[in-house]
Amino acid sequence: QRTCLICGDRATGLHYGIISCEGCKGFFKRSISNKRVYRCSRDKNCVMSRKQRNRCQYCRLLKCLQMGMNRKAIREDGMPGGRN
Repeated sequence: QRTCLICGDRATGLHYGIISCEGCKGFFKRSISNKRVYRCSRDKNCVMSRKQRNRCQYCRLLKCLQMGMNRKAIREDGMPGGRN
């Protein structure tokens, strides 16, 4: 059983280049597709865990990018993709 590299939840597979859970996969896709801009009300190093991952979207997206999630893997036309 693998764990998500972002929040530590149960991972469902390789999503956008890293092993992650469905929650982080969907969050990353929505954030990039909708060009969301988040702000951190603390000092930009919030704890990411399964229970606390929804408290700070800024730090969650930052961790997604730091761990290696690939922005270019998200299709602009919104269609589901696949491995190249």
